[in-house]
Amino acid sequence: MLTRRLVLLGGAAALASCSAPQTSSPPDLIAQRQFAGPGPRVLTLYTMRSISNDSGAHTALLIDAPSQRIMFDPAGSFRHSFVAERNDVLFGMTPEVEAYYVSYHARETFYVIAQTIPVSDAVAERAATLALTNGPVPQAFCARATSGILRALPGFEGLPRTFSPNRLSDAFGALPGVATREWRENDPDNKALALAEIEMQMR
Repeated sequence: MLTRRLVLLGGAAALASCSAPQTSSPPDLIAQRQFAGPGPRVLTLYTMRSISNDSGAHTALLIDAPSQRIMFDPAGSFRHSFVAERNDVLFGMTPEVEAYYVSYHARETFYVIAQTIPVSDAVAERAATLALTNGPVPQAFCARATSGILRALPGFEGLPRTFSPNRLSDAFGALPGVATREWRENDPDNKALALAEIEMQMR
């Protein structure tokens, strides 16, 4: 009994260590930053890959739903005064902010792949709801959380539930109708500098 109790306590401690803190901008700022694009409705899977060995470093999902355009950026580091956040969901994702998001991640050590697929209004809204209710994601769980949301959508059930950004990207790219883009930049490997430059450009 004692051994089992210790195992249970150890399991609870491990789960606690994997939890991420709740984060949120003020509700009025979130409401102010919400943006709904004119369509078409799409999902865009972003994958950040190392230039040196092509390993996947991060996964994010842009959701262009009728109600609003958001970025599910699990355990991401992108912060900007023009963007509100609640538990890894970024609000205010206009095409301009999306471009800055990409530029923030593309640098001399990493490149960015965007894979876009058209979806129905209902699928886009379902994806947005799942992202908004997912909660904060621990470090290294970005692909796991993103693949979980995608697998809950009609037409995406066959995607793998995986921790690997590259495995998710490869499977997503094999879906019919996916359009792929790639960005490479030569900026220094300094995210703080990148954010400062973006802040100045968007003033």
